[in-house]
Amino acid sequence: MTEILMPKATAVWLVDNTSLTFDQIADFCGLHPLEVKGIADGEVARDIRGADPIANGQLSREELDKAQGDDRYRMKVQKSRHAELLKPVKKAPRYTPVSRRQDRPDAIAWFIRNHPEVADSQIARLLGTTKATIEQVRNRSHWNSANIKPVDPVTLGLATQLELDAVVKKAAEKKAKDDAKRGIVDGPTLEPASETGASPGDDHHEAEEPRFQDEDGDED
Repeated sequence: MTEILMPKATAVWLVDNTSLTFDQIADFCGLHPLEVKGIADGEVARDIRGADPIANGQLSREELDKAQGDDRYRMKVQKSRHAELLKPVKKAPRYTPVSRRQDRPDAIAWFIRNHPEVADSQIARLLGTTKATIEQVRNRSHWNSANIKPVDPVTLGLATQLELDAVVKKAAEKKAKDDAKRGIVDGPTLEPASETGASPGDDHHEAEEPRFQDEDGDED
């Protein structure tokens, strides 16, 4: 059965505007009849605004009338061009020209050396490669390991500077959050005096100048 757009919002509209049974609405919207009953009772989808399936082209008036006249009838979903356009489109994997594919190990090596905080999944998405290839470059089991040299992906034309900066920034922010959770703080920290061997107050007094005695034993 073709899935409809906004099933709960559609169910809300059908409950409010038709005499269809809970089973008919559930079948059309791909929901459980108890969920539709919850919508009718105001316990489910309370804040969802109804979506008219006739207006968005997913249901014909003839189908609705037929179903309202026979509670055993199950409505058929129409393919709506409008609904198809509103469906989220999955982002296609990054395409890397054949002429550039041999450069990806160099870009991977650059990330491993300069930005180890960037996750393999981020590198894979940015360069259009696989985690297996990244691991091969990392442990030097790649078939071309002897010729791999770290080169940044912008220079190789595998990514734009904006894309690279965004990936590095995101990874750095995640690392900072993870370090904070573990109590790791970047930069030097002050050690307690007991560990440095300094006595309390030593840093508040300047060293005294040496005092000398003259021949008569008087101090200068």
